[in-house]
Amino acid sequence: MLAVVIPLALGLMSVALLLNVWRVVRGPDLPDRILALDTLYVNSIALLVLFGVYFDTPIYFEAALLIAMMGFVGTVAIAKYLLRGDIIE
Repeated sequence: MLAVVIPLALGLMSVALLLNVWRVVRGPDLPDRILALDTLYVNSIALLVLFGVYFDTPIYFEAALLIAMMGFVGTVAIAKYLLRGDIIE
């Protein structure tokens, strides 16, 4: 059962990543693009976790953790830049 579900989930997450990239490129305004970029981080984390389960190796989980940390810091920095116009005070 797991041999069927994981490849299906990998395919669906890949489609979600492509749709997020399309929204980042084609977004109507900047906040929509930032939200799509944040969603792109979350979907890439889910994709890496699925790869980790499928290949049964812990390196994908560590990569997912690193992307989660960088995604959070990046989202906070971009939001701060939008609100104040400056990242570092």
